[in-house]
Amino acid sequence: MRRLTRWLLDTGPIVVLALIAGAGSFTHIRDTAADHGQTGWMSWAIAVCIDLTCVMAARERQRDKKTGRSPRGWISWPVLVLAGGVLLSLAANLAQAVPTAWGWITAATPAAAFLVAISMLERRSSATRPEDVSIPSSPVPDRPALVPEVEEGPAPDPALVDYARRVADEHTTQYGKPITRDALRARLGVSNQLASDLLRTVR
Repeated sequence: MRRLTRWLLDTGPIVVLALIAGAGSFTHIRDTAADHGQTGWMSWAIAVCIDLTCVMAARERQRDKKTGRSPRGWISWPVLVLAGGVLLSLAANLAQAVPTAWGWITAATPAAAFLVAISMLERRSSATRPEDVSIPSSPVPDRPALVPEVEEGPAPDPALVDYARRVADEHTTQYGKPITRDALRARLGVSNQLASDLLRTVR
């Protein structure tokens, strides 16, 4: 519940902005399409296509960053698609404007706000999660690699094993991947050796 409240306070205003701006841009595109012969459901379909193209391109751009598929420059296919969708939306907004400076500015506002909201949501989605950040090593240096580690030692305390299992299950449920030794060590505040033993036990 606390996490949901924090998400609503942090991301909720951006989502509301995206919905309102998207609705305004959608209306302008639909009206422009209807004014130029695309009446009925077709005007709605055109508006949906343009707005969803912007959202899809932004998500694809974010996916390219995560997978390392982005080119060295800033130009890529998702960027070109996003730019084309924004230009179409902006053109439709301006077509519905009163031909004055303020008419053009106010008519262009939904498209600009929609783009800003999408970019903010994309920026937050691509932020590094705390679990993805490498955890600093323990102040106590690890034993030299040439010294063989003890394969079997005293069995960890059963209560500690149960707690470690709950921590590992929560991590897998939240992040979709098994917990690492360093992450388990940081959560439990134990040594590297004990974290390794616990991780081997819970797996």
